Amino acid sequence: MSKPIVTLATCAALPNLDEDDAGLPDALAERGIEPRVAVWNDPDVDWAEAGMVVLRSVHDYAKDREAFLRWVDSVPRVVNHADVVRWNTDKHYMVELAERGMPVIPTVWLEPERGLTKHQVHTRFPASGDFVVKPAVSSGGHGTGRYTANDARSRQQAVGHAMELLERGRSVMVQRYLESVDKRGETALIYMNGLVSHAVEKEAMLHGPYREQGEEPTEVAHAREATAAEWRLGEEARAAIHSYIKSRLGRDEQLTFSRIDVVEGENGQMHVMEVSLVDASLYLSTTPGALESFADAIAVRAFW
Repeated sequence: MSKPIVTLATCAALPNLDEDDAGLPDALAERGIEPRVAVWNDPDVDWAEAGMVVLRSVHDYAKDREAFLRWVDSVPRVVNHADVVRWNTDKHYMVELAERGMPVIPTVWLEPERGLTKHQVHTRFPASGDFVVKPAVSSGGHGTGRYTANDARSRQQAVGHAMELLERGRSVMVQRYLESVDKRGETALIYMNGLVSHAVEKEAMLHGPYREQGEEPTEVAHAREATAAEWRLGEEARAAIHSYIKSRLGRDEQLTFSRIDVVEGENGQMHVMEVSLVDASLYLSTTPGALESFADAIAVRAFW
């Protein structure tokens, strides 16, 4: 009996996977799988022979989302499911979650087809406090900046950032920056095949305007025990996600991996910050046994 093939899809900048996933091929081989690693847009790869394709460090998908989605649609067997990937690669999915009762960060959406002027963009920013400007299609914090409403220069920078994105035909999100992120960070809840795996604390990444902090903020994460309230919100978010998937596909679809980022807002209320179902960093190196759990989750699917 031949071994099932699992190809871990990555990007050209990380041809040997992200450091956090580096041990995954060996772990899969130990489970009777033939592991492969391939760059998703490498024209020399025959994806018909790739077996089950697991999306990992495809961090450049936002540069050409449509090309990436065409590739995903062409892959015979990809996880997570192609329709889920299409939904999750545009942060308008947060609107869907909010409609399904999830407490998400209140967001002002700036759409390129509206033809907004600089003044109109300016009036859509918060009147006080810090806020964030970011594209609706992005990965790893790319294209995201933090600004201060009370500082004229900072607001001007924010207008310039938003206008640059809009002029490139990209939808823009404006969100109030939650001070708790500086004090406590975000909590990432990681699930594999629908089961709780582990949680990490992600330190604050945004410290200034997009151009001044560099194109990609540095992410630092540490293992921590999530609170009961955080896990409860995670379960509510997963229920909303699966409700959407069922409405979209006509059936439920188990997610091989998922990460739900939650954060504490005003008055202690928890909010869903982001849901990562495509190129999610799973912080496998932070928690003993996490790498093995992910390999097990992939193996279960590979042997179906």
